[in-house]
Amino acid sequence: MMTQVIPILRIFDEAKAREFYIDWLGFSVDWEHRFDDNAPLYMQISRDEILLHISEHHGDACPGAKLLVECAGIEEYHSELIAKQYKYNRPGLEMQFWGAKSVTVHDPFGNKLEFFERVEE
Repeated sequence: MMTQVIPILRIFDEAKAREFYIDWLGFSVDWEHRFDDNAPLYMQISRDEILLHISEHHGDACPGAKLLVECAGIEEYHSELIAKQYKYNRPGLEMQFWGAKSVTVHDPFGNKLEFFERVEE
């Protein structure tokens, strides 16, 4: 029985990743791993029920992934992001043809995260 999917997203700069995922998107670091002080970072971050693995390791993932993240309260989350005035990303709140409101952000490494909330019609 399958119970969970945890995407791995490739990063190239730890400071930029923390600025984007922790400071701006509001995720928390659950744990970090390095084989030694000079090894690439591998960490788990989370927000509510969403878990992501972020990796500097060459073979873990390719940049350019897209994640769909279903959530409740998309308008409030959009307002939270805009209020932080992150200079590299000012996403809009869009109505999608498939019946959802969404906020799409691009991380500094070429990955795209689309946060969405289904809309009752």
